[in-house]
Amino acid sequence: MTIAEANPSARGKRQLTAADLMSLAEYGKIRRDKRREMSDLKRRRRVEVGPVATFYFESYDTMWQQVQEMLYIEKGGEAQIADELDAYNPLIPQGRELVATVMFEIADPVRRARTLAELGHAENHAFIEVGGSRIRGEPDPTRENTSPEGKASSVQFIRFPFAAEQVAAFKAPGARVFIGFDHPNYGHMATIPEQVRATLAEDFD
Repeated sequence: MTIAEANPSARGKRQLTAADLMSLAEYGKIRRDKRREMSDLKRRRRVEVGPVATFYFESYDTMWQQVQEMLYIEKGGEAQIADELDAYNPLIPQGRELVATVMFEIADPVRRARTLAELGHAENHAFIEVGGSRIRGEPDPTRENTSPEGKASSVQFIRFPFAAEQVAAFKAPGARVFIGFDHPNYGHMATIPEQVRATLAEDFD
């Protein structure tokens, strides 16, 4: 059973509500299958850019799963639901945008600290390019993406707002779409694979 089958009204939804969630008992019965399904979905929604950055593009389905997991693990009951919805609803794309969790993934703590210190304000240097048009990323203004000392957060939430013609170019089968950073210390770019492009194209109206 897919997420859409578990919640038939999910397709095309732009906001998660308490009514969309399953009880812990119901979710527990299908949790293993859901985690397997989500792992496959996330593979089709991720792009590695350069040696340490990965873009994980969010959707209603990924946020549904995230909230269900948080509720299942923490078991905070009704009081927890509102906080989780407030935290994760802003990451659901609204029809003319893509929304990504960007992670700088570096296992070695010394190297991680050194690299993040060099990547201050990376949140202002992310872009998607399609049809010769560049879409600048907009960082989440509610969180500290770069510390006062100039150290980048290892997790960034970035929104990419598209114009109508940019949406059309992105949705064209086989379109060449690039994603990257033009940060002075991290000038890396990657082509979005066709399978990922086709999956992300479904995020648009």
